[in-house]
Amino acid sequence: MKYTFNFKLILSVCLCAFLAASCVKEGPMGPPGEDGADGADGRDGVDGNVTCLVCHASDNIESINAEFAMSGHFSGEKAVAYAGSRQGCAECHSHEGFVQYAEFGEVMGDITNPSAWQCNTCHGIHETFEGEDYALRLNDPVSAVYLEDIDASATMDLIGNNNLCATCHQTRTPEPNLETPGEETFNIGSSHYGPHHGPQANIVLGVGFAEIDGTANYPEQGSSYHYNEDASCIGCHMGEYENGGGHTWKANLDACIDCHGSDMDDFNYGNGQALVEAELNKLRDKLLELGVVAGDEENGYHPVTGEYPMLQAQAYFNWIGLVEDRSLGAHNPKYVKALLANTIEALEANE
Repeated sequence: MKYTFNFKLILSVCLCAFLAASCVKEGPMGPPGEDGADGADGRDGVDGNVTCLVCHASDNIESINAEFAMSGHFSGEKAVAYAGSRQGCAECHSHEGFVQYAEFGEVMGDITNPSAWQCNTCHGIHETFEGEDYALRLNDPVSAVYLEDIDASATMDLIGNNNLCATCHQTRTPEPNLETPGEETFNIGSSHYGPHHGPQANIVLGVGFAEIDGTANYPEQGSSYHYNEDASCIGCHMGEYENGGGHTWKANLDACIDCHGSDMDDFNYGNGQALVEAELNKLRDKLLELGVVAGDEENGYHPVTGEYPMLQAQAYFNWIGLVEDRSLGAHNPKYVKALLANTIEALEANE
């Protein structure tokens, strides 16, 4: 078989391919266009030395240490010796326990050689290295310990860094009628029964105490003036050091004067603390008469173990909790006054 080639057709195809290849070749660059607008300036980086020196300058760190030496937390050896090694107490009674809780959400076991609180009990690894980074280990809403057997997901939010204080300064025990709801009596089984030694967070927030019915109205939860960022745990107890404040954690009278606009010589604003103290003593005396409480001013007071009407057990819980708060109502005046008024009123009605 013979094949016939069309020479003209082949030549045309080759010529087209050559021209097509020529078309993709880039020509000379034209003149440049006008410059575009300048971009926004980037944010200046953090001066690490300046940020660190906010806390770590030698004169500043010495001042912090001097303030800390005046605080109740500095004398933590007593609390450590009493409960720092026990798994159930170490979260707040030892440096090692608090760090474990902050890192893992629990204390892993008994602490073999517990030590008292120190700087890095509360201050952990820095996060942002900027001025607002105080490197506190905890500032999220805290677990409401008194509700852990009732609602393990319940939390309390004291706002930001105040939550580190609330981690320990809260009641550990539900009020009697919440622990055994609907029962007519309640067994006080220990001479240490009560909401524990530091229920300040509950008082500030206005939760966790026995809200006995009465003529006084309980304020809405979180309505206390001291439940805000300025007049808070940190605002009142950690302002500039001047007769309190700073790392002494003692309430600073100047902070009260600034907020209340009153020239006060003490924390008895509007005679409020004196009134609360009188009502606390009145409630204590009633509990002494009922035999729920024993003791005296010199040796202290404690509950008498035994079975009591629910109201009397609630009255004791409220009394000892408000005493342990130690603010004489200043943390939440309306809530404290309502608790005292209704508790005393109910006891008098049942005499």
